[in-house]
Amino acid sequence: MDIAEKNCTSCGGSSFVQATDYINLRPLDKKMAVGSEKVYTICLNCGEVVSIKVKDPEKLLK
Repeated sequence: MDIAEKNCTSCGGSSFVQATDYINLRPLDKKMAVGSEKVYTICLNCGEVVSIKVKDPEKLLK
């Protein structure tokens, strides 16, 4: 997502920040897998999460 050219669908805002919670996403059948971080894109005007992206999706296959 190119956040420089997007507007928030909730409030129309155009300022965003990317953040993570450092809790890795893991496959359900591989509870001991390292997994991958999630990257959230958040509207700075209203707090709406406009995107959630898995940082390293290939780590979900291991």
